[in-house]
Amino acid sequence: MDRRNPYRILQVQPDADPDVVRAAYRVLARKAHPDTSTPVDEVAERRMIDLNWAYALMRDPAARQAWESSNRRAAPPTPAEPATHGAPRGPLDEDGAGLRLDFGRYAGWTLGEVLKRDPAYLEWLRRHASGARYRTAIDILLRSVRKR
Repeated sequence: MDRRNPYRILQVQPDADPDVVRAAYRVLARKAHPDTSTPVDEVAERRMIDLNWAYALMRDPAARQAWESSNRRAAPPTPAEPATHGAPRGPLDEDGAGLRLDFGRYAGWTLGEVLKRDPAYLEWLRRHASGARYRTAIDILLRSVRKR
């Protein structure tokens, strides 16, 4: 089953006007065209193939309608299929105190340093989407503090 999403490939909203779709295609095609890079880039070729497929589908109203109706009927991904979203997590037994934040007010700090300074921030980060990749480590750190 083809899981490519033409809206995501063209970086437009599903209700986008045909003029917006055309403009998005032209901008992205100009950036990704394999002839613009020397030597020929295989990633750019693949990207251009995806862009051409998405634009061909979206510029034809009948094909666009058929894709949208079949997409609505498609079953959601199963656990056997590769993940389509989410942040990677580390091993469940890792301490995590040495992981460094690369964003926010504590950028460059380790989770252990933040825990000593501002445990409430770690509680917030654990719930926030930007902290998804640190969630397991934060859970372990906060559990170790609660046990004391």
